[in-house]
Amino acid sequence: MPVLDQATTAQLKAYLGNLRRPIELVASLDDSAKSAELRNMVEEIAAQSDQVSARFDGDDARRPSFAIRADGGKAEAVFAGLPMGHEFTSLILALLHVGGHPPKEDADILASVRALDGDFHFETFFSLSCQNCPDVVQALNIMAALNPNVHHVAIDGALFQDEVERRKVMAVPMVFLNGEPFGQGRMDLAQIMAKLDTGAVARAAEKIAAKEPFDVLVVGGGPAGAAAAIYAARKGIRTGVVAERFGGQVLDTMAIENFISVPHTEGPKLAAHLEQHVKDYDVDIMNLQDAVELLPASEGGLHEIRLASGASLKAKTVILSTGARWRQMGVPGEDEYRNKGVAYCPHCDGPLFKGKRTAVIGGGNSGVEAAIDLAGITAHVTLIEFDSQLRADAVLQTKLRSLPNVTIVTSALTTEVLGDGEKVTGLRYRDRTTEDEHLVELEGIFVQIGLVPNSEWLDGAVARSNRGEIEIDARGATSVPGVFAAGDVTTVPYKQIVIAMGEGSKAALSAFDYLIRSGV
Repeated sequence: MPVLDQATTAQLKAYLGNLRRPIELVASLDDSAKSAELRNMVEEIAAQSDQVSARFDGDDARRPSFAIRADGGKAEAVFAGLPMGHEFTSLILALLHVGGHPPKEDADILASVRALDGDFHFETFFSLSCQNCPDVVQALNIMAALNPNVHHVAIDGALFQDEVERRKVMAVPMVFLNGEPFGQGRMDLAQIMAKLDTGAVARAAEKIAAKEPFDVLVVGGGPAGAAAAIYAARKGIRTGVVAERFGGQVLDTMAIENFISVPHTEGPKLAAHLEQHVKDYDVDIMNLQDAVELLPASEGGLHEIRLASGASLKAKTVILSTGARWRQMGVPGEDEYRNKGVAYCPHCDGPLFKGKRTAVIGGGNSGVEAAIDLAGITAHVTLIEFDSQLRADAVLQTKLRSLPNVTIVTSALTTEVLGDGEKVTGLRYRDRTTEDEHLVELEGIFVQIGLVPNSEWLDGAVARSNRGEIEIDARGATSVPGVFAAGDVTTVPYKQIVIAMGEGSKAALSAFDYLIRSGV
């Protein structure tokens, strides 16, 4: 039975027309159904181009797996499992990059990759439902395709459960370098190289410090920041964006079905479109930079943003759009067992808990959606809600209550995460009605209890609410003249992508108006 449908096969054939050198697919198989499926997929790929050959005598211990090789093995990317779902794009790009097609990455970063000296054996554990994993897999595959000193294998954790258990992988993407943990969570090529090339941060700080002042400096690269940058740049004024990671929390969002005019998209795809749209304009994007302080405007009317790297940026106006992050429970054991059973992304990490007992903390839409998803994967889900009733939409509650392997607990306060030193073994909660303590034995806890604004670094610099949100007026202005704010970090209600974009656009228009009227 074909693995790839007709439309996908046609698309693949077109992509393979970009190969610049022959590639070889070498599969390592056993007699399992997954191996048969992988054989079919490899044969289907090879049939689409005379530049691609296939053989099935691989000796990799992980089966099923296959290597994509070129240039006598100097360029290679390996997949253990079938890279479908979110990883199908990773497969396409691996075929192209090993086949000599140049990656669409910054030229300086690619030069640094080619110059890496040493022996780098990377392993990435991913899940097919993880929207964060492809960035990591694709970045490391690029490195393996460009530098013979770099080797990379991407491993489907759901297919190699024994190895996941043995190596204590409880969150994806999880990257090992030469057998030792290297990183967990979303990382792009620039972030990986920053960890390997210790001089990269200093070089970037030196370049940033030399920049001329901006008319508008946007701090944050999520939907609000992207919209602000576009609207400012369209006015023809000098615009910069400084961000920890372009895309912000959208990168951690799975299905987006309420973005008007777009019936369905996914966070990473939307984030990529946002970044490309910003790059269509004359905007100076400074990624992987953490803002740590906002200084009062100088006598010349310039605001200053200090960065964690030690560099500073100056601007006539500033738009703060640093967004928000997942709220933590703040109970004993949570920090100790983060990524060891305590997780915040059910789509990413859910498959690692197949057949196990889990809990979801939070009864809003996010929590109930997470419980529904996990119920289809795990043995049992206990949903724990602080309030006396769930707060999710009625349609979601109806679906949740129809599932036989879900227990709903309301009026409950989680008090402790329990573990054996290596992984989660349970949690305690207190019944807020009776004050009785209860123990739930389980292996995974997914926290879904809302957001915290990323505004701590602004303490004393601008007025904030008692919840830490930046206070703004109807025009997006803060308590400091020339400083505006937009998106989830502000007091604007309803933390939604479409609202953040509107607020970012408004803040940029307000900043432009301020520049005109103030004569700064």
